[in-house]
Amino acid sequence: MSEDILAVASSGRAAEGGGWWRDAVIYQVYVRSFADSDGDGVGDLPGVRSRLPYLASLGVDALWLTPFYVSPMADFGYDVADYRDVDPLFGTLDDARALIAEAHARGLRIIVDVVPNHTSDRHAWFRAALAAPPGSAERARYVFRDGRGPDGADPPNDWESVFGGPAWTRVPDGQWYLHLFAAEQPDLNWENPEVHDEFASILRFWLDLGVDGFRVDVAHGMAKAPGLPDVGHGNQTEMLGTAVLPYFDQDPVHEIHREWRRLLDTYGGERIAVAEAWAPTPERLAAYTRPDELHQAFNFHYLTAPWDAARMREVIAESLRTADAVGAPATWVLSNHDVKRHVTRYGGGEAGLRRARAAALLTLALPGSSYVYQGEELGLPEVLDLPEEFQQDPQRRRGGGDGRDGCRVPLPWDGEEPPFGFGAGPASWLPMPTAWRDLTVAAQRGDPGSMLALYRAALRVRRDHPALGGGRLRWLDGPPGTLSFVRTGTGGGRRLGCAVNLGEHAARVPLPGTPLLASGPYRADGGTAELPADTALWWDVPADG
Repeated sequence: MSEDILAVASSGRAAEGGGWWRDAVIYQVYVRSFADSDGDGVGDLPGVRSRLPYLASLGVDALWLTPFYVSPMADFGYDVADYRDVDPLFGTLDDARALIAEAHARGLRIIVDVVPNHTSDRHAWFRAALAAPPGSAERARYVFRDGRGPDGADPPNDWESVFGGPAWTRVPDGQWYLHLFAAEQPDLNWENPEVHDEFASILRFWLDLGVDGFRVDVAHGMAKAPGLPDVGHGNQTEMLGTAVLPYFDQDPVHEIHREWRRLLDTYGGERIAVAEAWAPTPERLAAYTRPDELHQAFNFHYLTAPWDAARMREVIAESLRTADAVGAPATWVLSNHDVKRHVTRYGGGEAGLRRARAAALLTLALPGSSYVYQGEELGLPEVLDLPEEFQQDPQRRRGGGDGRDGCRVPLPWDGEEPPFGFGAGPASWLPMPTAWRDLTVAAQRGDPGSMLALYRAALRVRRDHPALGGGRLRWLDGPPGTLSFVRTGTGGGRRLGCAVNLGEHAARVPLPGTPLLASGPYRADGGTAELPADTALWWDVPADG
């Protein structure tokens, strides 16, 4: 066995002497689709609280809750009308307090979404802006501009909404307002100090209630290029994450994150902020996690990597290198509420499920922090055949395509028929496939070969093994189509090996230790293992091995 001389260091706990978030496994709860306590078909905060024993037993460290604030739900809560209260659909402020307290009692931290790029058009500020004249202080909180062309009848520039169509809407007095998402989500003007002060107050409100951090929605937004210049290209959604646009990933956005980091650091208990940031290069993404900015950033370069050994290795190595350059932990994520579930992205059916099992072991073996989207521990696929009347995603309505409803179908908990224990009512807000009867938590709980059993076992090893979490990764030589590496913990001692066969045929890989966990059947003999296609294996290497 020869080790690649390019050893890649992660900035794990040894790098800065601590930080629960540096190697945490964080579980994303899409609140409206997790658990319904009152039978109305929509998940809520008491529902999440009722399932905390499940999450604690799964072995995750923290929960990230999607928005539950007061909202007209034009974009399922990402259009916030009141940042300091809970929408009645999801419960009450007391329910939020109770959830935070019980999660902490069970050793789970709570991260909540904050949406700073835009508000709802029902927010008191925007209503005041519409009632006020051009040039007023009320309109200065948002991005209002006069139009171009005769009588200002054309939008101020050529910017396009992420959801499709123009990013501008005209109001009755002739001015236009910017909305980089739906028209019901007007962009705030972050050049206005009043906006800075308001969000500092919002953060303090939730920190005082006990939350452990924030997931920052559209963290690459807020700052716009001076003069709001044209992009000069159509189909701008295709440029997201591949080019710097005048409305995304502008350098001044980093001063906002520095302000927030200074605020977070005034609270005890290591409160954190996580950037949802799309950036064209790993280096630009890493800038969001410099020591005086946010703590983590989602690694969408990893999420979008194809099931290909060479490309996957390139993305992993580059992610570790750029994160280490700024002293931040790398993050690893396979799915979330905005993308097609990875069982389906990896091919669907039995092939997609095998790859998803192998991807789980690969992801959880990498240095840094991992995110688990609700239902991936059950092997849920994307629901591709939702009836038209249930498809409500504004991205689909404005821009066409599949939309995001298929990855947001509620979780199946138990029973033989939909809604599979999601709630006491007869249905869930998005219908579940009847085939999910074999994927419920109850159906998988007693099956040692289930996806749920694999995740529980992997998270248990990750928590107990000294080589996982922070530390170093060293690549090993292996056959084409495979990835092999050894993890060394921050304190040395025992190591852990990981091999993944991403190729089309079985491959023989070195096995210099004791097998710990595999994503599927394999054969081991004579210090090697024969891994079938789409299979991953962990092994333990003793300290003197």
